[in-house]
Amino acid sequence: MEPVYESGSRLPCSRKRGKMENEVKLELLAIPENEGFARVAVAAFITPLNPTMEEISDVKTAVSEAVTNAVIHAYDEAGGMITIRCSLEGDLLHIEIEDRGKGIENVKRAMEPLFTTRPDLERSGMGFAFMEAFMDSLEVESVPGQGTCVIMEKKLGNLPWVKCAGTVCSWAGSEE
Repeated sequence: MEPVYESGSRLPCSRKRGKMENEVKLELLAIPENEGFARVAVAAFITPLNPTMEEISDVKTAVSEAVTNAVIHAYDEAGGMITIRCSLEGDLLHIEIEDRGKGIENVKRAMEPLFTTRPDLERSGMGFAFMEAFMDSLEVESVPGQGTCVIMEKKLGNLPWVKCAGTVCSWAGSEE
């Protein structure tokens, strides 16, 4: 998988998406205490797709890294808001984690493993590398002075055993 790097003049997360089956938007204060909540909230959102434990762990780790990056780097631990948007389209999970912090001057450089702008906090510089490893796609859009949006997608492999439409339920593999 090749990540997409963008540094441009448009605002982060300004793209249009297709029709989603379910969508949630969370707004969190950019403080370390909310990182755990973000992980669990996104994990709970994907439960209708009956994900494996490995898929849940992958998603939670990627969300944790993106939220931690916003807390530490976007706002220099001074607070601000983080917006998390998750949507499902079939078995595809789409996540956007956006901040309105200071942005990233050089996204390609920031995504290099072991690169960190905060060695004083003993940061490993592996956040983007973990996101890239655990998700099927990763894009980072950033505008210096306006903010950053991390866009991730993951196909989840275990659809529910039962499908329901209104009050009628059937086995997921049947054609009824």
